[in-house]
Amino acid sequence: MTWPTLLLLVVVVAAGLLRWRRPAWYWLTFGVTFAILRVLVRYTSVMEACGLTVPPSRWRLALARTFDRPASEHRAPRILRLRPTRTGLALRLKLRPGQDAFDVAAASDRLRHSFGMYGVTSRELRSGVVELRMTGYDVLKRVQMPAKVDTRPMRVPVALRADGSVHYRDYRVVPHGLTLGATESGKSVYQRNLVAGLAPQHVALVGIDCKQGVELFPLARRFSALADNPDSALELLEALVSHMADVYQLIRSEQRITADVPDAEIAADIWDLPEDIRPVPIVVLVDEVAELALFTTKEEEKRRDRIITALVRLAQLGRAAGIYLEICGQRFGSELGKGITMLRAQLTGRTAHRVNDETSANMAFGDIAPDAVLAAIQIPAEIRGLAIAGDSTGGWHRIRAPHTSLRQAVNVCNKYAHLTPDLPALAPFRPALGTLAPAPAQAPAVESAPTAA
Repeated sequence: MTWPTLLLLVVVVAAGLLRWRRPAWYWLTFGVTFAILRVLVRYTSVMEACGLTVPPSRWRLALARTFDRPASEHRAPRILRLRPTRTGLALRLKLRPGQDAFDVAAASDRLRHSFGMYGVTSRELRSGVVELRMTGYDVLKRVQMPAKVDTRPMRVPVALRADGSVHYRDYRVVPHGLTLGATESGKSVYQRNLVAGLAPQHVALVGIDCKQGVELFPLARRFSALADNPDSALELLEALVSHMADVYQLIRSEQRITADVPDAEIAADIWDLPEDIRPVPIVVLVDEVAELALFTTKEEEKRRDRIITALVRLAQLGRAAGIYLEICGQRFGSELGKGITMLRAQLTGRTAHRVNDETSANMAFGDIAPDAVLAAIQIPAEIRGLAIAGDSTGGWHRIRAPHTSLRQAVNVCNKYAHLTPDLPALAPFRPALGTLAPAPAQAPAVESAPTAA
């Protein structure tokens, strides 16, 4: 066997091992080159087979007849840019007259098969320009977040999308969100990623965990207020409503609407205020919202109505005061009582992990993206953390959060515990914390002495 043949054999074996064990490394070393060649060689024939070509225009036909030349063939969309990415390819196309972005979206599955890619999604960038994002492998099988992400105030990278892009939770764009998921679906891991991403930022975290605090109280060093039962949750929510009214009074006093102030500087929410007087934004995390809505006695029913009323008021009015809601639960349906659908209408961001019934999926996406309901109820039980994320625009994505253990989230919260704001209105609900105990020193291993014969 000659050395070129041996070298080729080693390369083939290495490529096979990388594709099996490290698909991301295989894509960056071998896959991206093969994919670009496939796309460029097959492009015209694939577009024609998928019905994404248009006949030549009349002036081209007239020009061909004038000069006695053969008529030009059907024309495919023009390639503006073909860019390799960390997980696939980004193909930007200029549509021909008469073509529509919906035609490209409808042919995504056929394009995936024809180009030999794992997945293909399309989005319209502007009129007549469509971008196809192709993934070379299953990026959600082993989630690896990119080293550099676009972090901004109140914007947290929490998961990876099926097209390889990062899924952000941006509270300035989508103030309130609803997260659903059955037991062992990965909802808690998603919540830990959210808390770990918010911990380094200038924000106050408020938690309501009616499971006696088993989910949120380990993270207490980064929380400004916590409640572990419905009674304390009611008092905490009403304190937040009172705090919201005080913030609005501050905005009114600093609104600057005199005639000598430019219109662009008039304050309408906390982000228009000067930084030295701006109240700290608050993110309220409610774990298992159904526990706040259940009741068995008349007194509990009155408490439940006050809790839901406070949540609805915060959802309707809290954004301008810098109060953002993150509602989580295993079940979310109209049987939870009056006010639940009114609360849902204010929760723009929707995320659904594996659910046990179609009703919960309908409550999450039925009013904004009906086709996402089917995708949500088809999530397999063995893939924990896989979820469907959508918003009021009707678009939705398949996402998966990287696995974050409770210990990792606790370490992050302890690291940034000094950033926890002290809010006077929420002082009665500040969790009581002890000093961090030093890690016990590990005793050196001592080899046992041999017994005397």
